[in-house]
Amino acid sequence: MPKHELSERNLHLLNTLVERFIREGVPVGSKTLALDPSISLSAASIRNIMSELEEGGFLRSPHTSAGRVPTDRGYRLFVDSMVTTDVSAAGNLQEKIKDELKTDMAPVKLAESASSLLSELTQQAGLVLLPRGVALNFRQLEFLPLSSKRVLAIIVLNEQEVQNRVLHTDKDYSEAELQRAAAFVNEHYAGRDVREVRELLLASMRDDKSIIDQLMQSAIDFASRALDSVESNASDYVIAGQANLLEGQIGQFEDMEKLRDLFAAFQHKKDILHLMERCASGHGIQVFIGEESGYDVLDDFSVITAPYESAGQPVGVLGVIGPTRMAYEKVVPMVDVTARLLSAALKS
Repeated sequence: MPKHELSERNLHLLNTLVERFIREGVPVGSKTLALDPSISLSAASIRNIMSELEEGGFLRSPHTSAGRVPTDRGYRLFVDSMVTTDVSAAGNLQEKIKDELKTDMAPVKLAESASSLLSELTQQAGLVLLPRGVALNFRQLEFLPLSSKRVLAIIVLNEQEVQNRVLHTDKDYSEAELQRAAAFVNEHYAGRDVREVRELLLASMRDDKSIIDQLMQSAIDFASRALDSVESNASDYVIAGQANLLEGQIGQFEDMEKLRDLFAAFQHKKDILHLMERCASGHGIQVFIGEESGYDVLDDFSVITAPYESAGQPVGVLGVIGPTRMAYEKVVPMVDVTARLLSAALKS
């Protein structure tokens, strides 16, 4: 049964059933729906309609219950045709989101705050693909000696972003040697874009090594390795609230192996990153329900994403991952508002 052939009565009943299942989490039967004041039908008529919806692939019957639950197709019709997004709920939270997404924060810190906010507001897992194309200006580098032939590189980017990297060396260096090495790097490369610095460092390493003494050559090597890891982070994402998928929601998943697989995907990142990158090239809110994502690990979950911008150009995407039984009418506007306010913070 194509969705455009559903009668208004059948659409309303499906809408009511999905809303009730999202709210209560138990299969919905005809007797329950017959008590709903918005449905003026007998239990027998409701059973007939539910059978039609099941034949059309919008509902299914769990083995242990006489009630029905939505399929991915039923959720899709609900999201596309029936959900009235609760804009007021997101609107009331705008000030809280603004307070958390401070305009003086570095881009990576803003992304981390946005991820935590999405998790807190939706009680799902919040993800933010880190901004790309945002300038990373190299300000300063310091080296500190650690034990066992290791050096701590402290990197200052833009106005106040600080990142740390542990580098393994072929020998131990004194604090004085590392201070001299850092002074050399700062004198020659501070104030430039990270990518430009990386290219200059690589070019220096290719030059005649007799021009630069051994310590300065080591300094260039250390700086190159430290900044290389800074650049590679720009294609990554941050995630918060994975525990929300466990706390109070375990009963939503018929196959706990799916949940374990999802947590493994969070760790290995490949599939999640590919999906987020696909969303980054899209426009507006995107909702993937179950198998729609194209990744087996997400078959029991929904993903809601929205792109965010810097200087009018899309630089990343943020979103929420949770069970297919989520409050779409509340989650969708929260994702939308967070993306807009993150864009505004980056612009500032």
